[in-house]
Amino acid sequence: MATTTTIRPRVLVRASGGPRYAVALAVDALGTGLLRPFLLLYGVTVLRLSAPATGIAMTAGVVVGLVCMPAVGRWLDRGARSTVVAASMLVRVVGVALLLATQAGNAGQFAAAALFLGIGNQAFPAAHAALVSTVAHGRERDAALAAGRALRNAGLGVGALLATACLAGGAAALQVLAAVTGLASLIAAALSWSVRLHVRPAATAADTPTQAGDDGPAPRMRALLAANMVYVFCLNVPEIALPLVLVTQLHASPVWSAAIFVANTVLVVTLQVPVTVLMSRFPRRTVLALSGVVLTASYLGFLAATSLGDGWGAPAVAAVSVVCTLGEIIYAGSATALVSHLAPARALGRTLARFELSTGFGLAVSPAVITALAPRGPAALWGTLAAATLLSASAVATERDRETRPRFGLGFGLGFGFGSGSGSGFRFRGRSGAARR
Repeated sequence: MATTTTIRPRVLVRASGGPRYAVALAVDALGTGLLRPFLLLYGVTVLRLSAPATGIAMTAGVVVGLVCMPAVGRWLDRGARSTVVAASMLVRVVGVALLLATQAGNAGQFAAAALFLGIGNQAFPAAHAALVSTVAHGRERDAALAAGRALRNAGLGVGALLATACLAGGAAALQVLAAVTGLASLIAAALSWSVRLHVRPAATAADTPTQAGDDGPAPRMRALLAANMVYVFCLNVPEIALPLVLVTQLHASPVWSAAIFVANTVLVVTLQVPVTVLMSRFPRRTVLALSGVVLTASYLGFLAATSLGDGWGAPAVAAVSVVCTLGEIIYAGSATALVSHLAPARALGRTLARFELSTGFGLAVSPAVITALAPRGPAALWGTLAAATLLSASAVATERDRETRPRFGLGFGLGFGFGSGSGSGFRFRGRSGAARR
């Protein structure tokens, strides 16, 4: 059957966890966008910490937050879904409360706040992916994950824009933004918890018929996890690599960096779901390998663009950034979906946790790697990224697993078929506590 590319928003919302959960994601992303991009500025401006001390505390929070991922995976495999999502948001509420209570000049208290914020930020993606993987299966799940990413990017972008407009208020404005972030996370946690989605820990292959290998061992995914740590560098290219290259090497106006970042956000929000649906006609592993090829081509494009010098260099970099964003969209739409497909139901949480651990590690080290390579010249930066990404794409393409071409279409134009069968291992609990679908 040919793949159907008709997207029904209402059905997509159901596959993503329902209207309340979609609102929770939007509220949480909006609140996160108010503070997350400006946390370093908060430490320097409000708490009067040095930039190095603030950066070290933030990095430590991210790295230590990764340590919680095995526990998150085990919690998910015991059946929790919406509770884990809500808990990741509540941990961030604690982080914001500690941040607001931090005294000026106290780096230790700021580090504690950054730690809780880091734990929440690291735990959320795996919990969210597990929840969506429980509600939707097959290609419907892939599109639902893509929709969640698009919604989250939209919320983060709007929040960052609102925060930017408020920065003229100085330290007081940053404190208000932090308080609003905490309130938004609290509201989002309450909405997420109200979804009341839980899975029977003893779910079997019959419970989730579209999940590959439910009765087999958990996939090792060694090549995939290693490649993912390289792939995620693309997420920091618009925020770190391009501004650094544009300002220090091409001597361009910072306006170019801002324009590229805005364009990246808009493209992700508008194209993430359509591109993911379009790619659904191919095996997920093939699509993930293709994303590596596209990213490699964009890195080589950046290398060529920087050779143009101060005149045409900046416009050329901006043009190539569109290709890089397309590679990012293809990567984001296939990576988590592939991992969710490969994971057996009994080890879905631990498998997603391992994947998010590799993602978090890659995001943590990428700023240091990029800033270390950039001063050595364009060839060192973009050549290294291109070679590493192409090698990763090759590893992804050749790793063996149970991934097979789908035997049926995407189904957006045909409906999802929720409610069929009586053996499903998950429950939505309403106010009456009765199980429903």
